[in-house]
Amino acid sequence: MKKALCFLLLMALFPACALAETADMPMVYMTTQITPEGLMAVYEALGREAQGENVAVKISTGETGSNYLRPELIAEFIRAVNGTIVECNTAYGGQRASTAMHYQLADDHGYTAIADVDIMDENGSMTLPVTGGTVLSENYVGANLQNYDFLVVLSHFKGHSMAGFGGAIKNLSIGCASRAGKALIHSAGKTDDRFKTWEQHASSVVFPEAMADAASSVIEHFRGKIAFINVMKNLSVDCDCCAVAEDPCMKDIGILASLDPVALDRACVDRVRASEDHGKVHLIERIDSRNGMHTLDYAERLGMGSQRYELVELD
Repeated sequence: MKKALCFLLLMALFPACALAETADMPMVYMTTQITPEGLMAVYEALGREAQGENVAVKISTGETGSNYLRPELIAEFIRAVNGTIVECNTAYGGQRASTAMHYQLADDHGYTAIADVDIMDENGSMTLPVTGGTVLSENYVGANLQNYDFLVVLSHFKGHSMAGFGGAIKNLSIGCASRAGKALIHSAGKTDDRFKTWEQHASSVVFPEAMADAASSVIEHFRGKIAFINVMKNLSVDCDCCAVAEDPCMKDIGILASLDPVALDRACVDRVRASEDHGKVHLIERIDSRNGMHTLDYAERLGMGSQRYELVELD
C-alpha cells in the first residue's frame, strides 16, 4: 500500500513527468497476499466495478488432481460481485467432457457451494466476429455467454503444455470457447470437429495467434465491461486441465489485476523471470519452448493491449 501511495504522490508532485511515463501504459496492480482480502484489494484497485444484473466470473474448474483455484480463496470475491461461475466443456476426454460430468465436477470441487455455476455451452455455441484477425474470422463461445452483462476473467497463472503458459488470454480464448470453438482454435480455423482437431493441430506459431484472435472477440463483446485477475499460486509447468499435474516448481508470487489482459499476462511472466527462486527455470523453459511469448507479441499487434505497463504494488 505504501508503494501505491508513493506513486500517487509522485503523480501529484510531478504531473508532466508522470504523464509522460504512464499515459500510454496500462496499470497492473499486485499484492503478494494470496488471500480473500488480497483478491478483493487488487479488484478494488482497478476502479471498474462489476455492474449489471448478471456478472460472469470465468475460472477453470480444473480436473481432479490439478492446481485449480480453491473455493476458499475466491468465494468472498464472487459473492461481493454477485457473480456466477462460468465455464465451458473440454474438447478432450476427462471429467469435463460432457455437461453432466462437468457440473458434477464443479460440485465435487466445491464451486456450487459458493455460487451458481453455468456450463455455458450446454446449449451449444454462439458466434462472435473476429475483427482484424489473421487466423480466425469468427470465434465460437458458449451460447450462454450472451446472458451476462459483465465478465471477470479470474485465471490461475501457470504453465501449459501447448501454449507455454496460461493466464488471462488463454482463459479468454480456450476457456470461453465452446467445444466446437476449442477445436477451431486448436486447428487454427481448419475444423470445429473435436475428433479431427488433433489431426490438424496448429503449429506453435499459428496456435498462439488463433488464441489471441479468439480472445479479442470476447474483449470486444464486453467492451468496457470486463476485468482481468491472475492468481500466481501453485506455479506448475502444467495446466489445470491436467488430471495429474506436475508439482509446483517455484514459490507463490501473488495476485495481479489489470484492465489490460496483455499487460497482465506480461507482468506475470516478468515476475517469474525476475524471481530469485531457482525453480523458475522449469516454468521459463516451458514458456519459451512452446513459443509462449508469441501470444503476447501477436496480441499486442492485434491491438488487444500493451506489453509496457506500470506496476503498482499494493502491499
